[in-house]
Amino acid sequence: MGRVGGVGMGKRLRTYGGLGLLASVLLTGCDDAPSANRHEDTCAEPLTLRVEVMSSDGAYIQGASVTATNLESNISITGVTDDRGVTTAINETLAPSPIRVVATAGSHVTPAQRVEWTCDVCHCTPVPATVTLQLKD
Repeated sequence: MGRVGGVGMGKRLRTYGGLGLLASVLLTGCDDAPSANRHEDTCAEPLTLRVEVMSSDGAYIQGASVTATNLESNISITGVTDDRGVTTAINETLAPSPIRVVATAGSHVTPAQRVEWTCDVCHCTPVPATVTLQLKD
């Protein structure tokens, strides 16, 4: 009886075995385990502007719609306040130009507030970092 697999079968098995080992090494680097070779990208997450919305009597307003508009490009981002009257939906993707921030709740509107950005290589930081908007009756 002749050889099963023919000439060179052992060589092919060694090659495929090596690929399996290589694949397992590469996949090991994809888990969440600490690694000395991993670099955390601190520039990945955009910085946000904290916006608080209050009623004229000082109560925080849940469900208020907050819109920030870039004054040069006219691009806007809108967020909704949580149960503490806060949204962090406005972020540095609107930078570096100044933005106008306004909130509405029902028929009540806040006066617009201007926010500037201070930018470095990685991020643009809102100035001020927190804006409190008060609804008018």
